Amino acid sequence: MKGLLLQLSALDADAESAVRVIAYFDALVAARADAASLVRATAALAECGAGLETADIGRVRYRQDGTPMPHSVEGVRSAEGSAEPGHVSGWMSLDGDGGRVWLERPGLPRPLDEIVLERMAIAARAIGTRARPSLHIADPALVELVLSDRESAEDRARALRLLGLLPDVAVRAVAISPPAGTDVGVQAVALMARGRLGRRTVRVAVLGRMAAVLLQDRSAAATPAGDLRLALAERPSSRTDTSTPDCSASADRWDGAAQPRVGVGGPVDGLDARRSWRQARLALRFAAPGSADALVVDYSELGSVALLADVPVDRLRADPDVRALDALAQAPAGAGDIAVLEAYCRASSLRQAAAVLHLHHSSVAARVAHLEDVLGWRLDEPEGRFRARLALLARRLATAP
Repeated sequence: MKGLLLQLSALDADAESAVRVIAYFDALVAARADAASLVRATAALAECGAGLETADIGRVRYRQDGTPMPHSVEGVRSAEGSAEPGHVSGWMSLDGDGGRVWLERPGLPRPLDEIVLERMAIAARAIGTRARPSLHIADPALVELVLSDRESAEDRARALRLLGLLPDVAVRAVAISPPAGTDVGVQAVALMARGRLGRRTVRVAVLGRMAAVLLQDRSAAATPAGDLRLALAERPSSRTDTSTPDCSASADRWDGAAQPRVGVGGPVDGLDARRSWRQARLALRFAAPGSADALVVDYSELGSVALLADVPVDRLRADPDVRALDALAQAPAGAGDIAVLEAYCRASSLRQAAAVLHLHHSSVAARVAHLEDVLGWRLDEPEGRFRARLALLARRLATAP
């Protein structure tokens, strides 16, 4: 720790990024990430290949886009004592068992690579002190079985145990949909690592273009929605990879459109995880790019609004108010107008909406007046704002994938 503090003191411009790196790996350890999740998250964070090797786990390697690499690395020193490869930009020993972690950066090391390696090594040692994780711990086939409506209770219980979960303890399902062009697994693992989920057991599996997350602890009544909103709100977007913090650049402006959408299901018995998964997917349909509050939707917070999901999509699309919003969105400034309308309907005042949008309140007032003229709705009256809010929700459900 003393050496780490000395490094931080020498990194004036990057000190904030260094603290974020430390918190990132602490969250991975708290979430009880396995070796594959650790290496995958490190590769995305460092924006280069990463690897880990121990006698118990073997060799694990991932590219920065979240795809696995071959286990063999030409020249990496192993039990046979071969030499180090030239393209490994840095490595750190795990001590004791001869294990190591490394980064495979093709160019010169970046300023924070040493801290990334140090925290990765600490996390790897923590993983090594636990019982060896199940080979099935992130098996998407087992997750699908747990969430299936067709499988027997016995098969679902066996799948839960293979995933390291308890059938008789409450579980929550979380559905995560990443922005287009990003890796589903990287987004999900990174968000769970940042989410300060405490002592919850976390299992992440990729199911098509969506990630399914199972959370389990003894106090499952406490929703993770608030922690996930905080994690998204604190995350600035990166120019090169929107799934993890950028180690080499200062924080860019936060961009809600570059963040994943999240639906949170309610707590259910482990054997009834499929019900929480249905709730999570329904909540995900209500999630929208914008503020962190809009990105994360908890099914329990929807209340009677969830009934809108039962309306056929074709009927929603044909609604005059939804069509009016569609026409508004097609205008040159349409995306901004929709964002202003969303923020204003959610906020209790113009100033609060302006704070969410990072605009001056007079600019928001002018945009709201323009929207009233275009839509013909009195947004300063409760009935008009309710109509606008309902139309926004209906449009979101009509366009949700």
